[in-house]
Amino acid sequence: MKFIINLFIIFFCFLIQAQQTEYVDFRTAKADIVFGDLLKKEVSGTVSYGFTILKDIDSVYIDAVDFAEIKYVLDGKQTGSLYDGKHLIIKHPFKKNSHHKIDVVWNTSPKKAMYFIDWDNSGDNQQIWTQGQGKYTSNWLPSFDDMNEKVEFDLTVAFDKNYEVIANGKLTNKQINDSTATWHYDMQQPMSSYLVALAIGKYDRKVETSKSGIPLEMYYYPNDSLKVEPTYRYTKQMFDFLEEEIGVAYPWQNYKQIPVKDFLYAGMENTSATIFSDTYLIDSISFIDKNYVNVNAHELAHQWFGNLVTEMSGTHHWLQEGFATYYALLAEKDIFGDDHYYWQLYQYVQELLEQDKVGGGTSLLDPKSSSTTFYKKGAWVLHMLRAQVGDKAFKLAVKNYLEKHQFKNVETNDFISEVEKASGQDLSEFVRIWLESKVFDNEKAMESLKKSTFIQEYLSVDCKENTSKCADYLTSNMSDEAKIRVVSQMSNQLKKEHFKASLKVRQAIAKSLSKIPSELKKDYETLLEDESYITIELALYNLWNNFPEDRHRYLTKTKQLQGFNDKNIRTLWLTLALVTEGFEPENKSVYFEELTNYTHSKYHFEVRQNAFQYLKLINACNETCQENLEQATKHPVWQFSKMAKDLLTN
Repeated sequence: MKFIINLFIIFFCFLIQAQQTEYVDFRTAKADIVFGDLLKKEVSGTVSYGFTILKDIDSVYIDAVDFAEIKYVLDGKQTGSLYDGKHLIIKHPFKKNSHHKIDVVWNTSPKKAMYFIDWDNSGDNQQIWTQGQGKYTSNWLPSFDDMNEKVEFDLTVAFDKNYEVIANGKLTNKQINDSTATWHYDMQQPMSSYLVALAIGKYDRKVETSKSGIPLEMYYYPNDSLKVEPTYRYTKQMFDFLEEEIGVAYPWQNYKQIPVKDFLYAGMENTSATIFSDTYLIDSISFIDKNYVNVNAHELAHQWFGNLVTEMSGTHHWLQEGFATYYALLAEKDIFGDDHYYWQLYQYVQELLEQDKVGGGTSLLDPKSSSTTFYKKGAWVLHMLRAQVGDKAFKLAVKNYLEKHQFKNVETNDFISEVEKASGQDLSEFVRIWLESKVFDNEKAMESLKKSTFIQEYLSVDCKENTSKCADYLTSNMSDEAKIRVVSQMSNQLKKEHFKASLKVRQAIAKSLSKIPSELKKDYETLLEDESYITIELALYNLWNNFPEDRHRYLTKTKQLQGFNDKNIRTLWLTLALVTEGFEPENKSVYFEELTNYTHSKYHFEVRQNAFQYLKLINACNETCQENLEQATKHPVWQFSKMAKDLLTN
């Protein structure tokens, strides 16, 4: 019998290469989720799927990766547990047009896609959060790795009542028991499994309402109430703008945004529930240098482009990332103006040219293309396409495209054909140049950019030809971007009057003037007063390095500063305090302990990264630091784990 089952599994592996969606349509899912030992990362539950058979077939499957236990009951009668480590296989003579229900019971400790944060540490920021894109929800919930299978997911989650549980859809009920609560979330429309979201932690929230009546739920840590406004600044404005600009109503019941610790990316556009890195929980000073606006707009745009309509395969990935990048730019343009829009497009050109230069240029329709291609080139395609067909035709095409294919999967031709219909143009040549070609058309892109007088002004700056004129630029009405270009070209000719500039230009001075002339010392010292954590960090180090006789004074002045969430100023300050001769010798051990403590896993990986690098720089990574560095090599954020491995080997 075991031999027959093994033969069936081998045969089944050949069958699953074909898309199951041709034979079966899973439509609804009701999942009841509970957690076991959190230190062992245990999650279990039951999920009930309703599905319809489209063609006769003798078996169907549900994706489930490395589950400890999994079994099913089909239509309340047939039981089974045929499982190959990746798929739960339901063998049955299914007939076309028949309807079925399957109840799946499971238990697992996922290695990815669901992350258990800080349950082995003391403190009050323990979290659980999910990341399905690229990791697959099937690692913790029996579901579907094929994004062409769209299901209406309703989640019910039981957890400690002292925590908030946030998931896709609308919270319809919350039952509070002695020590636990059960949260019931309802989705009214289908989505791909990779967009299923769950976030658990201690949160407060602020709620606004869009012009169209959609609740906008903005979550934050209870101690971060002063960060709510700068973090979520412009959220309602962007939401209202995108609904009007896209021309299709927001397709979900509400919109939630949840910050989490040690997130793998900047943000993830789970349907109605964006999860984003808490490094973007910022104060008002951080806003100028590091804000959430673009990420906010990008993930919001995905609610239409990616969630409402979803790519059929990686070949059409630009339909998600290119569109989200472009519409985020339009939302920022509405806030910050045309110059900002063209400046960002110019920056994208530089990235794409650099990619082409090193031989990394790829077609937008190549599923193995880089993020730069999918995001930046994709945005440029839409910018150029809109210019070619006109605003009216472009917006009509986008509206028709979304409405025709809503809650379905799409490929590039679905969009292009709608643009051709709306504009009456044959776009085959446009597709050849902008979508199929591996090379970015820099000449046409720059022609488009030069329609902006702002870009023309920026490109006209050339201090090699006339340095005296360039010096005058810094006190003129030129844009900050043009002045920053001036600073980069003539940093050795800066004068006192040039410090009377905007925060952005002063930051450029801090970056470019690493060797500070004595006559500019007092002016450079004023940079320590700027409301910019990047500027202060740069100025502190450069002043400390240039004027050893005043090191104590600079350290005393900046002693209380922390900087961004990654403690960029504080970790630098501690390092300088430790290596500065004669500075507070009675506190050296305290400062060393603090810096070493920041390498512990209870801190955000960016804080730890700064601490590790500074301790290695001053050859002070002790046994505790080394142990934490070893632990960091297993961190889910690959860039951080790679850094830890590199530091261990160097």
